[in-house]
Amino acid sequence: MSDAVSADVKQSRMTEFMKLLPLTLELAGLPKAGHNTLYTPDQMEGRLMNLRMAYKLARNMLKDIGENGV
Repeated sequence: MSDAVSADVKQSRMTEFMKLLPLTLELAGLPKAGHNTLYTPDQMEGRLMNLRMAYKLARNMLKDIGENGV
């Protein structure tokens, strides 16, 4: 059995991510970079971890709404 993910599954995951992106960004609450602002690798990693957590929370919230209603 192959561990490879099918193209359909990849596409549906990307679609789900893009649909949740506005909510994810709001939950993360990260400020936008100013003009000529560069982040260090550590700052980028921190922002990425924040976005990952916000995405998980957004996804869980939508699953909960789907199962239990608002």
